[in-house]
Amino acid sequence: MPDLKKRSLLKLAAVSAVAAAALMGCGKKEEAAPAPAAAPAAAAPAKAEPLKVAFVYIGPIGDGGYTFSHDNGRKAMEKEYGDRVATTFVEKVPESADAERVIRDLVAQGNKMIFGTTFGYMESMVKVAKDFPDVKFEHATGYKTADNLRTYDSRTYEGAYLAGIVAGQMSKNGTLGVVGSVPIPEVIRNINGFTLGAQSVNPNIKTRVVWVNDWFNPPKETEAATALINGGADVLFQNTDSSAVLQTAEKMGKRAFGWDSDMTVYGPKAHLASAVINLGPYYTKTVGDALNGSWKGNANDWWGVKEGAIDIVSIAADVPEATKKRLDEVKAGLKDGSFAIWKGPIMDNTGKELIASGTVADDKFLGGLKTYVKGVEGKVPGN
Repeated sequence: MPDLKKRSLLKLAAVSAVAAAALMGCGKKEEAAPAPAAAPAAAAPAKAEPLKVAFVYIGPIGDGGYTFSHDNGRKAMEKEYGDRVATTFVEKVPESADAERVIRDLVAQGNKMIFGTTFGYMESMVKVAKDFPDVKFEHATGYKTADNLRTYDSRTYEGAYLAGIVAGQMSKNGTLGVVGSVPIPEVIRNINGFTLGAQSVNPNIKTRVVWVNDWFNPPKETEAATALINGGADVLFQNTDSSAVLQTAEKMGKRAFGWDSDMTVYGPKAHLASAVINLGPYYTKTVGDALNGSWKGNANDWWGVKEGAIDIVSIAADVPEATKKRLDEVKAGLKDGSFAIWKGPIMDNTGKELIASGTVADDKFLGGLKTYVKGVEGKVPGN
């Protein structure tokens, strides 16, 4: 009997253990299967580095004229391409050994396209371009090129001719004055173009020139403008970069033009009109060529009214409507090729024939022009 009781107790304990184990199993959570590993994210395409583009300026960007117009062109190009380009500039770089130093430094900073904006940078750019064949160089108003060096220019003589039409109409005594910068063909073309435009209205127009031998020098420009007015000129024109000529005309009660940019604000009473350069279209195109791989050296671009690079703006209210209409006609002719400024007969101021009757001068002739046309007094310095 005791053995039976003992066996019963053992059996009861075994059953209890099984039951307890069953109860524990019911309360246990099933372990979740491990989550599959996340697929690696696709690598984002590498963002292209922006094209670094630098500009070397002869004057300050606040000159209100030439350098101001170039910097506006830079801004227009930058706005067009956004983060595809990164631009920088150095202002007030003289036409000397400093130009080469600045250009080399811009190359060292990683710029792959460099614009030099004045004639006197030519030799420096030729030299640096030779040393850095992987950098694209663009030189304004020069004539030397290379595989990685182009030149570009604006037909500023077209704007000068248009201003001349206004000057010929508005001059009371037929004597015009021009403040000249540096006696190179570019500037001589502008003086002659201005005079030819004026003579198209008044054949008896005379033009006097005072040279300052500098592009941006407000004190010298003021002195030259004053001398011209004291010498009898009642309408002034300039091929210098500041607003000093217009401001002087304003103070002395004469009329004048803005140059390269709209200068109305600097002399609203004196201001007849502004012959302006719009460099936005050119800078946008040539940088676009660099971005898409179509840019090529050994070339020259010369843009004018036809390409939207040259215009005359802010014409004074007292300029006759007939004169404004004539301006529109000439601009239309320059755009479609039906009008030529340099069409003979054109004589120089010594009586020698420059361009024969019926002949239209080509760009090669204009690029080497070193003499005044009939009606411009004096001689070109150095000739």
